[in-house]
Amino acid sequence: MAEISPKTVKDLRDQTGAGMMDCKKALQESEGDLEKAKDWLRKKGLASATKKADRKTSEGLVGSYIHTGGRVGVLLEVNCETDFVARREEFQTLVRNVAMQIAACPNVEYVSTNDVPSEVVTKETEIERGRDDLEGKPETVKQKIVQGRIEKRLKELSLVDQPYIKDQSITVEEMIKQAIAQLNENIQVRRFVRFILGEGEGKPTESP
Repeated sequence: MAEISPKTVKDLRDQTGAGMMDCKKALQESEGDLEKAKDWLRKKGLASATKKADRKTSEGLVGSYIHTGGRVGVLLEVNCETDFVARREEFQTLVRNVAMQIAACPNVEYVSTNDVPSEVVTKETEIERGRDDLEGKPETVKQKIVQGRIEKRLKELSLVDQPYIKDQSITVEEMIKQAIAQLNENIQVRRFVRFILGEGEGKPTESP
């Protein structure tokens, strides 16, 4: 087994935010390879988050972010399980990072694809079915193409499906799941509202 230096453990912790013991374990399992250790931590985070997904989140924070120049502002609510975790610096950093993500993604309107109203899905489906490039194609082929385009469109509207602005190799959902693994609590983005100077009232967006 490769010898793992304290510096390598610290580097992995700084890059991922994971606990020291998890970082050491990841490096041991990856024979000291930093990139493989990141993948190991990511998989661990996804598994951990899945197990906690049904746990009640009744605490958390309402956070805000004002983009440079004061032309874009974001308010959001992120929930966790306990007030203790809500007060932790790691959770507060997470809330700020999610708010920054929302400010950077003007096309995002919903927390997840599950929150997109059925009437929006119906409208987008009608638009796609009416496109000229589908004319003359067999119905089964047309349905597959439309379905693929709709799935892509819904992800464009979904916050958690966006590439994370600070690490494009992961999505916002994966970033949140890493925080779940680190803080050992279920975490949910509940709702957000974006304000853009000159556009009047922002549009509230929340999970059901």
